[in-house]
Amino acid sequence: MSINLAILWHMHQPYYYDPLKNKFMLPWVRLHATKDYLDMLLIVKKFPEVKVTFNLVPSLLKQLKEYENGSTDIFIEHTIIPAEELSEEQKAFILENFFLANWKNMVYIFPRYRELLEKRGKVYADPKKLSKKFTPQEMRDLQVFFNLVWIDPLHRKEDPFLNDLQQKGKNFTEEEKMLLLDKHFEIIKRIVPSYKEMALSGQIELSVSPFYHPILPLIYDNYKARECMPHAVLPQHNFRAPEDAEAQITMAINYFEDMFGFKPKGIWPSEGSVSEEVIQLIAKSGIKWIATDEEILSKSINEKLRTGDNLINPSVLYQPYEFEGVKIFFRDRILSDLIGFVYSGWEAQKAANDFLNRIVNSQITSGIISVILDGENAWEYYENDGWNFLEKLYQALDQNKNIKTVTFSEYLNHTPDIKHLTKVFPGSWINADFSIWIGRAEDNLSWDYLYKVRQELILYQKENPDKDIKEAWEEIYIAEGSDWNWWYGDEHYTETKEVFDEIYRHHLTAVYLKMEKEPPAFLYVPISKRMREIKPEIEPRGYITPKIDGKVTNYFEWLEAGKFNLQRMGGSMHRSESLFSDLYYGFNQQSLFLRLDPYHLDSLNAFEDLKIQIQIIEPKRMKILYEKLNVQRAEVFVQENENWTKKHTLKNVTFNEVFEIELPFNLLEVKSGEYLIFFIDIFKNSYLIDRVPIIGFIKIRIPPPDFDRLMWL
Repeated sequence: MSINLAILWHMHQPYYYDPLKNKFMLPWVRLHATKDYLDMLLIVKKFPEVKVTFNLVPSLLKQLKEYENGSTDIFIEHTIIPAEELSEEQKAFILENFFLANWKNMVYIFPRYRELLEKRGKVYADPKKLSKKFTPQEMRDLQVFFNLVWIDPLHRKEDPFLNDLQQKGKNFTEEEKMLLLDKHFEIIKRIVPSYKEMALSGQIELSVSPFYHPILPLIYDNYKARECMPHAVLPQHNFRAPEDAEAQITMAINYFEDMFGFKPKGIWPSEGSVSEEVIQLIAKSGIKWIATDEEILSKSINEKLRTGDNLINPSVLYQPYEFEGVKIFFRDRILSDLIGFVYSGWEAQKAANDFLNRIVNSQITSGIISVILDGENAWEYYENDGWNFLEKLYQALDQNKNIKTVTFSEYLNHTPDIKHLTKVFPGSWINADFSIWIGRAEDNLSWDYLYKVRQELILYQKENPDKDIKEAWEEIYIAEGSDWNWWYGDEHYTETKEVFDEIYRHHLTAVYLKMEKEPPAFLYVPISKRMREIKPEIEPRGYITPKIDGKVTNYFEWLEAGKFNLQRMGGSMHRSESLFSDLYYGFNQQSLFLRLDPYHLDSLNAFEDLKIQIQIIEPKRMKILYEKLNVQRAEVFVQENENWTKKHTLKNVTFNEVFEIELPFNLLEVKSGEYLIFFIDIFKNSYLIDRVPIIGFIKIRIPPPDFDRLMWL
């Protein structure tokens, strides 16, 4: 008897349209359309016996249609300007943004593109000044390469024009640049018809997500987070909108049916987020199946599923369940994450073999293994955009007689007996909770913004019952999407975080504009702390050479250091609870020194079991973790492909009367004249109890080699 395997590729992009600027502010729908959405189908089509499911989010489909109908984005606008006519500001934008691609797999493989990156510098200062070094031909080549490398290698190989352009390699013309953009729109127009054709053939199943990808349990009631996050600090206002959650489901199903001519049978809830109330809404809509993460099953049945990475009883996970008439599949987290985060560093055949061996070795003879992950984000980390791996994987599945690939609906058609769940634990596919989207200061502030604006719209609706405010409600639904809060908080970093912040606030602002009302002032205040730079009270005045012993050894040791007065940051409540009064910083020629002073030197018992984590944002994402009072050791972690890897151990650090640490410039990978951007989190018993600074970040410029002489003069 063969093993049933269901693979679901989740295709999603947030709604990047800025209603105040009337354009898409980020290009990722267009660029993933040319790089991922069509070729993912074409790879499967090569293996007719392999069946998979594609989950298509309506916010993605809507944007594809808007591109087809002539919408543009700010990256297109900067591409079509003739290189000789670019202003300094436009050149600076291109130099900052047209290297947003995986350097190893998308930039370095083209000698000219790599040459342009090295000329700009991986870390750089003023892009305006830098732009003067670039010739019009270099700028045009950069315009072309950014738009070329985001086209899948399959299309570049099979399309004669794209292949010739790739072979040419440099000195592109304005005509070639415009023809390249035409190819983008040619590919986009093929996507939806191709999915429809493949779905009607029966080789793939199409499922859907709530329209603008909201975290449905939190839209239904954001205080629901208390059930899976009992210690979380939740927003000031209880956002509760069951009718919006239902609308997001209904809108998605109707839009899907209009586009493909049939109703979907399955829903992948945004980020695998479920609750009992949300499943009841889904049941009401007529949807037959949903899917989420294995940890939700574990908590729902109060049963541990794994010892380490190994399943205790595979049959518990490898079967669907039922709640309120809806069938629920639970994904195998290990198998899914291997494709998403691990196999990109492996040779393709080895990775495919490992995947199949794990399935065969599961020793199950009935049931279904569910593998569910993002269908577009992993591939830029793979060689050849994942083509090598996927081809080997599908070929192996096609030939293996012990594994049968199925769609979820196909499996349910032949599975009459399904176990009933008496409860469903609320949570997402990340940690089985909602901590990415609620509980941090930025997340909570965005929820309170949304609450206030929605309440204003409800009031306006009551006072103006004859007004058509559908467009205003549409803006609310967009703002309910999960992706805004994905980037709020400190969990995730992107170079374009400020753009997400602005688009989100502009959608809320647009609600007032649709009501013909003046937007409130708070919508002009950035939510992102990163956009609020903190200035020092005193700038450094010379080199320092402190002894890192956790004590202020003498008066002169930190005399020439800079100082941030932490008492002047945040509100009165924070100041009353803050652990530290001042942050000192200074340099010698090799290192940065930091010192944190507690409010009360005689109450060090409060600092037992304390963890101090220095989060470096730029120039390279790092975490420096100090875990024990009086210990002279801190661990350095570096972010690689969104994962954290331990890289170094620092030994010049301690906390006695004060916290002191030496951070060598070479470890931070920061050079003279560059900026170091960071903040410090303080944890106790795994809870975040303080932050330095309370909002924003600290930005320090690394001094020139003759800094001491300049300060003396």
